[in-house]
Amino acid sequence: MNKYKIISGFLILLKNIVTTKDNDSLMNIINQTIMTTNLKKGDSIQRITIIDALRGFALAGIVFAHMLENFLAAPLPQAVLDTMNQGVVDQIASGFVDFLFRGKFFALFSFLFGLSFFIQMDNGHKRGGYYGWRFLWRLILLLSIGYIHSLFYRGDILTIYALIGLLLIPFYKIQNKWVLTLVTLLFLGIGRFVVFYFTSGNPLLLDEALMPGSPAVESYYILLKEGSLGEVFAANAIDGHLNKFEFQFGVFSRGYLTFAFFLLGLYVGRIGFFSRFKEINLKKYWISSLLLFLLSLVAMIMVFANLGPEAEFNSWLAMVGLTFFDLMNLGMTLLILIVFTLLYKRKKTERLLSKFAPYGRMALTNYVLQSVVGTFFFYGWGLNYLGELRNSYVFLIAIGLIAIQMWLSRLWLKKFKYGPLEWLWRSATFFKWFPLLKTRPV
Repeated sequence: MNKYKIISGFLILLKNIVTTKDNDSLMNIINQTIMTTNLKKGDSIQRITIIDALRGFALAGIVFAHMLENFLAAPLPQAVLDTMNQGVVDQIASGFVDFLFRGKFFALFSFLFGLSFFIQMDNGHKRGGYYGWRFLWRLILLLSIGYIHSLFYRGDILTIYALIGLLLIPFYKIQNKWVLTLVTLLFLGIGRFVVFYFTSGNPLLLDEALMPGSPAVESYYILLKEGSLGEVFAANAIDGHLNKFEFQFGVFSRGYLTFAFFLLGLYVGRIGFFSRFKEINLKKYWISSLLLFLLSLVAMIMVFANLGPEAEFNSWLAMVGLTFFDLMNLGMTLLILIVFTLLYKRKKTERLLSKFAPYGRMALTNYVLQSVVGTFFFYGWGLNYLGELRNSYVFLIAIGLIAIQMWLSRLWLKKFKYGPLEWLWRSATFFKWFPLLKTRPV
């Protein structure tokens, strides 16, 4: 360590000791000073492996959801669904993904985005600076990456993360009680109810939303099936984002829920949950999550049963049903998170789950790459398997894609410090080229 850093750190520590009487505060100051004097702009504080593993696990769930929708980012036409669900095994594969992955792992990914925001802001604070402006620039870069990604796959979430992430910056300093109040309101559907009050369930931006059985779905399906790469890019460049914003900020409220999970991740980061998870008794958390899931599931079934088989989202009762659906997904998401954490506390299962960590460390690269590979596999400009394969086969292909990406991630990180897109994103964030290749110990 540089001798000037040692002297500087010692003087800061001495000053704080003189002005501090409380022993606990004194120990915090000592730890903070040691960390601060060892960090420079752009340096990383030691990673918490469980967060990387959880991010990789969430990414794997997203692969299943996207693959079984054939990367359509819309409801599949009924005739195509019949082809994909020819037998009991196909229906089990589809039901398994709908029940366990769809709507849950995007939530887990969003939660981790909010947690990462807190870690980055907190690390900036520990270095003695404010990271808010840097995070804003980081979001602008993410928006650019997301837009390019969305040309391949209009279900891209990076552009939404970049835009909604802007709202996170002022919340960094807002008290926990207000953060949790807003989280509660968002999960109870405040965004949905406000939108429905003004729109009565009609689309916000489009004449016709991508709903099951609509001509718009059929038209987009044919485009992906028969169109060239340029035609897909042209369709996704503007219309894709209008459809996405309709889904995110209309009565389905995915965007409002995404922000709620961002804030939940921020809160969990503040309380230091993952830095001390091995000490926490998680029993009450998984019981509460299970109860939330079961009660919301029962309530949702009762509401939609009253709406009938041809339920349309044009009534207040339907809005209540959608809110119970979201609460059910919230309960399942929290349950997955807690069970994962419980298993990570055990040495045997920790070794197994930690294999997701390299995959999670390269989440941005793997997320974009899986979309490029997936769209090439399904769309007409590639291998053109859209709507051609049974769900059971697609499920196995998804497992293969995850396994290959996990293997490649592990190999890559043996020689390199970051994934390719992570390295570019980090370097552009700090306006300097970070070393990519790992240096061999002398």
